[in-house]
Amino acid sequence: MKTSIATVCLSGDLAEKLAAISAAGFDGVEIFEQDFLTFDGSPREAGRMIRDHGLEITLFQPFRDFEGLPEPQRGRAFDRAERKFDLMEELGTDLVLICSNVSPAALGGIDRAAGDLRELGERAQKRGLRVGFEALAWGRHVNDHRDAWEIVRRADHSSIGLILDSFHTLARSIDVQSIRSIPGDRIFIVQLADAPKIEMDLLQWSRHLRNMPGQGDLAVVDFMRSVVATGYDGPISLEVFNDQFRGGSPKSVAVDGKRSLVWLMDEVRRSEPALSSQIGDLPALPDRIAVEGVEFIEFAADENEARSLLALLRTMGFQVRGRHRNRDVTLLRQGDINIVINTEKEGFAHSSWLVHGTSAYAIGLRVEDAAATVRRARALGAEPFSEARGEGELLIPAIRGIGGGVIYFIDGKSELSRVWDVEFELVDPDAPEAGLRLVDHVAQTMDYEEMLSWALFYTSIFRLRKLPMVDVVDPGGLVRSQVIENEEGSLRLTLNGAENRKTLAGHFVAESFGSSVQHLALASDDIFATAEAMYELGFKPLDIPRNYYDDLEARLGLEPEMVDRMAQLGILYDRDEAGEYFQFYSQIHGEGFFFEIVERRGGYRGYGAPNAPFRIAAQRRELPPKGMPRV
Repeated sequence: MKTSIATVCLSGDLAEKLAAISAAGFDGVEIFEQDFLTFDGSPREAGRMIRDHGLEITLFQPFRDFEGLPEPQRGRAFDRAERKFDLMEELGTDLVLICSNVSPAALGGIDRAAGDLRELGERAQKRGLRVGFEALAWGRHVNDHRDAWEIVRRADHSSIGLILDSFHTLARSIDVQSIRSIPGDRIFIVQLADAPKIEMDLLQWSRHLRNMPGQGDLAVVDFMRSVVATGYDGPISLEVFNDQFRGGSPKSVAVDGKRSLVWLMDEVRRSEPALSSQIGDLPALPDRIAVEGVEFIEFAADENEARSLLALLRTMGFQVRGRHRNRDVTLLRQGDINIVINTEKEGFAHSSWLVHGTSAYAIGLRVEDAAATVRRARALGAEPFSEARGEGELLIPAIRGIGGGVIYFIDGKSELSRVWDVEFELVDPDAPEAGLRLVDHVAQTMDYEEMLSWALFYTSIFRLRKLPMVDVVDPGGLVRSQVIENEEGSLRLTLNGAENRKTLAGHFVAESFGSSVQHLALASDDIFATAEAMYELGFKPLDIPRNYYDDLEARLGLEPEMVDRMAQLGILYDRDEAGEYFQFYSQIHGEGFFFEIVERRGGYRGYGAPNAPFRIAAQRRELPPKGMPRV
């Protein structure tokens, strides 16, 4: 599988783009004309720089408004093409993209377009060059790959081939099965992009909102299955126009791009095994990993902040259940929830505390096969994590996660499942619990620009699905929220993207110096009993105004007695056609971290999104004025 990416996908100058593309492990690069024109050097120097990065030029593009023109425009189009051929020879590439004409002067007619391409093919052949024809979704006369293929077929020239672009096909809902009838050797290159499924002008949608395969809603796997079925064995290239990517880190975008292609082709191979031989040297990946649950959450803290966090957890019914045999690490447990507080004065946890302050820097997930999980993650570009282990300590497979944190993997196939017995001196509980049972979901907060990257990271490695993105209203602005979850509900993640630091989420990212876990939602089977037990232990819930409850009673027709009890305990409420959701919150710890306690009744699968504005407003009242320390 030869992978490629267009320079238009990334920010930076040509040298910066090439460095990022090469480092991400791509084989080739599409040179977008504007990137070359802004390069301060000759075509030969550009070509040499590309090859010095270990890359080949898979395509030079775009050449616009060529086919079907009247004279004298037609003659000038051929003159322009000859000039581009000169440039291609200097650069060292043999393929140029011609996109279907959008000029008002363009004349219709498949035979006319085929005749123009045939003549251009003759000129290209004399130089050892090739021309690929692509149907733009908004082309004046040709906007469907089926018409583009008919033009190429009638041109009947070995130097003229078809270029397929997933966006142009899928955005117009063209049947991808029609691709299977095209001979693979007549397809010169395949370009890939995904996009959110929205109704808007095709040109604006294409120019601003494309994203990597797997980051959007288009049927890119079905598209690529049809391509592979033709016998095509050429480059698979990304052409993604996205304002966010063009303002972001070229290294991160390139890594996401390579990950998206490996994920895509792995999905194609699994969904249609008969095509495996057509895909080529795709790395052998384990299947997407099923997650059985959250095994532990680990906090990094210093001794003072650890005491404060420990006091809060005790009011929630957690008890110290173990001390690490070699390290300053404490285990608290309730139900199936394990919370670890690490106060080591060296090592990665300490470094994390120095940068971010007290934070949930590590998550442990229960999976069927920990080693296979790391193998899949590494093949998809995740960074492995390890640090020195002491005598008798287990080497737990891990990768780097969001904000530079760590994700550990525990399975039942090895001694990893005995980590608590092996590494900790366990003690019996000495106080009553509060009825918390398991981790319902983990909420991770980040800059909005990171959300697509992390959604792809999780869904490519784990057997998870994305729910539609929603807007959460904060008095300081909007926060974009997207749920990533599995069908069983054993792993639920909410990704919250902050667009500015005026929001509570933005404040958290800014003050904790990067993306991190901002809150943990813990599940109870009886939220009223849990709230009352925690109250007896000294827990102080987030204060919700009575106005909320008066409106709740009137709007949903709830029994006044139940509403009064909810108001006394700070419990919020939501429901849908499947069930009910109860939730209450701790007060803020540090610069915005908090706990949520939830109960799901019936088949409720949501996250209480309608209550977010009321929760955020209450939390903002808890934050001290700017420049004042928390007390």
